[in-house]
Amino acid sequence: MEIKEVKHNKKQYLSLLLLADEQEDMVERYIERGTMYVLADDGVKCECIVTDEGNGILEIKNIATIPEFQRKGYGKALIDFLAAKYKGQYALIQVGTGDSPLTIPFYEKCGFVRSHIMKNFFVDHYDHPIVECGIQLIDMVYLQRKI
Repeated sequence: MEIKEVKHNKKQYLSLLLLADEQEDMVERYIERGTMYVLADDGVKCECIVTDEGNGILEIKNIATIPEFQRKGYGKALIDFLAAKYKGQYALIQVGTGDSPLTIPFYEKCGFVRSHIMKNFFVDHYDHPIVECGIQLIDMVYLQRKI
Protein backbone atom coordinates (compact mmCIF):
# COMPACT_ATOMS: atom_id res chain seq x y z
CA MET A 1 0.00 0.00 0.00
CA GLU A 2 1.32 3.42 -0.99
CA ILE A 3 -0.09 6.92 -0.38
CA LYS A 4 1.14 9.71 -2.61
CA GLU A 5 0.33 13.37 -3.15
CA VAL A 6 -1.18 14.34 -6.50
CA LYS A 7 0.06 17.76 -7.59
CA HIS A 8 -0.94 17.81 -11.25
CA ASN A 9 -3.90 16.66 -13.32
CA LYS A 10 -6.14 16.15 -10.28
CA LYS A 11 -9.19 15.88 -12.52
CA GLN A 12 -8.00 12.46 -13.69
CA TYR A 13 -9.61 11.26 -10.44
CA LEU A 14 -12.91 13.08 -11.05
CA SER A 15 -15.00 9.91 -11.25
CA LEU A 16 -13.70 8.89 -7.82
CA LEU A 17 -14.17 12.41 -6.41
CA LEU A 18 -17.79 12.39 -7.58
CA LEU A 19 -18.50 9.31 -5.48
CA ALA A 20 -18.10 11.46 -2.37
CA ASP A 21 -19.41 14.75 -3.74
CA GLU A 22 -21.75 14.11 -6.64
CA GLN A 23 -22.03 17.67 -7.98
CA GLU A 24 -19.03 18.64 -10.09
CA ASP A 25 -19.25 22.39 -9.46
CA MET A 26 -18.98 21.71 -5.72
CA VAL A 27 -15.78 19.71 -6.34
CA GLU A 28 -14.49 22.61 -8.45
CA ARG A 29 -14.65 24.85 -5.37
CA TYR A 30 -11.84 22.99 -3.59
CA ILE A 31 -10.00 20.69 -6.01
CA GLU A 32 -7.24 23.14 -6.91
CA ARG A 33 -6.82 24.85 -3.53
CA GLY A 34 -6.71 21.52 -1.71
CA THR A 35 -3.98 18.92 -1.35
CA MET A 36 -4.92 15.59 -2.93
CA TYR A 37 -3.71 12.17 -1.86
CA VAL A 38 -4.35 8.80 -3.45
CA LEU A 39 -3.94 5.44 -1.82
CA ALA A 40 -2.76 2.73 -4.20
CA ASP A 41 -2.72 -0.99 -3.47
CA ASP A 42 -2.32 -2.73 -6.81
CA GLY A 43 -4.05 0.28 -8.37
CA VAL A 44 -5.73 3.35 -6.88
CA LYS A 45 -8.31 2.37 -4.28
CA CYS A 46 -9.01 5.61 -2.40
CA GLU A 47 -8.47 9.38 -2.62
CA CYS A 48 -8.92 12.46 -0.49
CA ILE A 49 -8.57 16.23 -0.69
CA VAL A 50 -7.73 18.30 2.38
CA THR A 51 -7.72 22.08 2.85
CA ASP A 52 -6.34 24.47 5.42
CA GLU A 53 -9.37 26.15 7.01
CA GLY A 54 -7.36 28.36 9.36
CA ASN A 55 -7.38 28.32 13.17
CA GLY A 56 -5.44 25.03 13.22
CA ILE A 57 -8.10 23.11 11.29
CA LEU A 58 -7.34 20.74 8.41
CA GLU A 59 -10.56 19.83 6.62
CA ILE A 60 -11.24 16.70 4.61
CA LYS A 61 -13.26 18.08 1.69
CA ASN A 62 -13.53 14.80 -0.16
CA ILE A 63 -12.65 11.19 0.61
CA ALA A 64 -13.81 8.28 -1.49
CA THR A 65 -13.01 4.62 -1.96
CA ILE A 66 -13.90 2.65 -5.07
CA PRO A 67 -17.12 0.83 -4.07
CA GLU A 68 -15.82 -2.72 -4.44
CA PHE A 69 -12.92 -1.87 -2.11
CA GLN A 70 -14.98 -0.20 0.62
CA ARG A 71 -14.95 -1.71 4.12
CA LYS A 72 -11.41 -2.99 3.61
CA GLY A 73 -9.64 -0.33 5.70
CA TYR A 74 -8.46 1.95 2.88
CA GLY A 75 -10.43 5.03 3.99
CA LYS A 76 -9.31 4.61 7.60
CA ALA A 77 -5.70 4.12 6.47
CA LEU A 78 -5.87 7.38 4.52
CA ILE A 79 -7.31 9.26 7.52
CA ASP A 80 -4.65 7.79 9.83
CA PHE A 81 -2.00 8.88 7.30
CA LEU A 82 -3.37 12.44 7.36
CA ALA A 83 -3.40 12.51 11.17
CA ALA A 84 0.23 11.38 11.31
CA LYS A 85 1.42 13.64 8.46
CA TYR A 86 -0.19 16.80 9.83
CA LYS A 87 0.37 16.19 13.56
CA GLY A 88 2.00 19.29 15.00
CA GLN A 89 0.91 21.43 12.04
CA TYR A 90 -2.82 21.37 12.87
CA ALA A 91 -4.78 20.83 16.05
CA LEU A 92 -7.80 19.20 14.40
CA ILE A 93 -8.92 17.30 11.35
CA GLN A 94 -12.50 18.23 10.46
CA VAL A 95 -14.95 16.70 8.02
CA GLY A 96 -18.42 17.77 6.95
CA THR A 97 -20.89 15.14 5.82
CA GLY A 98 -24.57 14.36 5.61
CA ASP A 99 -26.36 12.79 8.55
CA SER A 100 -26.18 9.33 7.03
CA PRO A 101 -25.97 5.86 8.58
CA LEU A 102 -23.12 5.15 6.12
CA THR A 103 -20.80 8.05 6.79
CA ILE A 104 -21.26 9.12 10.42
CA PRO A 105 -20.38 5.67 11.89
CA PHE A 106 -17.32 5.47 9.61
CA TYR A 107 -15.94 8.77 10.89
CA GLU A 108 -16.75 7.87 14.49
CA LYS A 109 -14.79 4.62 14.07
CA CYS A 110 -11.90 6.77 12.83
CA GLY A 111 -11.93 8.78 16.07
CA PHE A 112 -14.07 11.76 15.03
CA VAL A 113 -16.74 13.28 17.28
CA ARG A 114 -19.64 15.49 16.29
CA SER A 115 -18.81 19.18 16.48
CA HIS A 116 -21.53 21.33 14.88
CA ILE A 117 -24.18 21.45 12.16
CA MET A 118 -24.63 23.75 9.17
CA LYS A 119 -28.40 23.89 8.65
CA ASN A 120 -29.82 23.29 5.16
CA PHE A 121 -26.39 22.95 3.55
CA PHE A 122 -27.38 20.28 1.03
CA VAL A 123 -30.63 22.04 0.14
CA ASP A 124 -28.98 25.45 -0.28
CA HIS A 125 -25.83 24.38 -2.17
CA TYR A 126 -26.86 21.51 -4.45
CA ASP A 127 -29.03 21.72 -7.54
CA HIS A 128 -30.80 18.43 -6.78
CA PRO A 129 -31.72 16.42 -3.68
CA ILE A 130 -28.81 14.43 -2.26
CA VAL A 131 -30.07 11.05 -1.07
CA GLU A 132 -28.05 8.44 0.81
CA CYS A 133 -29.51 5.18 2.14
CA GLY A 134 -32.94 6.40 1.12
CA ILE A 135 -32.61 9.53 3.27
CA GLN A 136 -32.49 13.03 1.80
CA LEU A 137 -29.54 14.89 3.26
CA ILE A 138 -30.44 18.36 4.53
CA ASP A 139 -27.90 19.55 7.12
CA MET A 140 -24.11 19.26 7.01
CA VAL A 141 -22.80 17.53 10.14
CA TYR A 142 -19.25 18.46 11.10
CA LEU A 143 -17.07 16.02 12.98
CA GLN A 144 -13.60 16.67 14.37
CA ARG A 145 -10.63 14.63 15.52
CA LYS A 146 -7.71 15.98 17.53
CA ILE A 147 -4.29 15.32 16.07
